[in-house]
Amino acid sequence: MNSKNYSKVAVGGTFDKFHDGHKKLLSTAFEIGDRVEIGVTSDAFGGLKGNIDSCEERMKNLKIFFSDKSNFTVVPLEDPYGTTIYDEDFEAIVVSAETEPTAVKINEIRMSKGMRPIDIVVVSFVLAYDGNPISSTRIRSGEINKNGNYIK
Repeated sequence: MNSKNYSKVAVGGTFDKFHDGHKKLLSTAFEIGDRVEIGVTSDAFGGLKGNIDSCEERMKNLKIFFSDKSNFTVVPLEDPYGTTIYDEDFEAIVVSAETEPTAVKINEIRMSKGMRPIDIVVVSFVLAYDGNPISSTRIRSGEINKNGNYIK
């Protein structure tokens, strides 16, 4: 049975310290989309978050993780919107609750250009052992590991 609902789906992020939350977000995109475009924040744009792995390294990690799939592209993001505000083919975007406002803004921009809005699919956070969301920031600080387990 084909559970895919959309021809082309967007998903974006920094994807630093690739963790279980990222896996859930991206897996959802692959579950609902025939084709997936994964936007990865560029060094300049992603660097606003602090000390993160290079864009090249983060893109390579995604390609390795999804090496069994061929229906995706990985592109650098220079801004919060990427190609979603230019490409008519997108039908949906997969986001976390944290980035849902960006998806709403994408639709505002699309509609102002006469493009149809895209469906917004919100994925819930993956929680760490303490009930708080797994995040790259928490992993970088040494508070939790990539699976959300305590490491101090």
